[in-house]
Amino acid sequence: MQRTTISTGTRWEPLVGYSRGIRVGPFVYISGTTATDAEGEIVGRDDIQAQAIQCLKNLQSALERLGAKLEHVVRTRMYVTDIVQWEEVGRAHGQFFGTICPATSMVEVSALVLPEIMVEIEADAIVPEGKP
Repeated sequence: MQRTTISTGTRWEPLVGYSRGIRVGPFVYISGTTATDAEGEIVGRDDIQAQAIQCLKNLQSALERLGAKLEHVVRTRMYVTDIVQWEEVGRAHGQFFGTICPATSMVEVSALVLPEIMVEIEADAIVPEGKP
């Protein structure tokens, strides 16, 4: 079965040994995605909802690069550094997945890779047969 990987070109990927996303047959897995823009700058430094929206935009872009769409997502996982703000992250997730309703989890973690990053989101998708 063909294995396709994509990268964002960040310094983290070769250091840690991971890909932004991978597709094997119909299965697509997107690694934990943070709120960085095209230049690698953090979007919404003090705004967890803005960070969640940027994470989801980045996640959507990674899916598309692997021939998948948001509607193919079957599971998401959200990691937040402040669970008190869960509703803001949840609202952002709902903007992207409100009609798709994948299985999901949201958990609080003590920290993410940089102190200014407040949310990280990953996803699994299954592309229907006959789709590239």
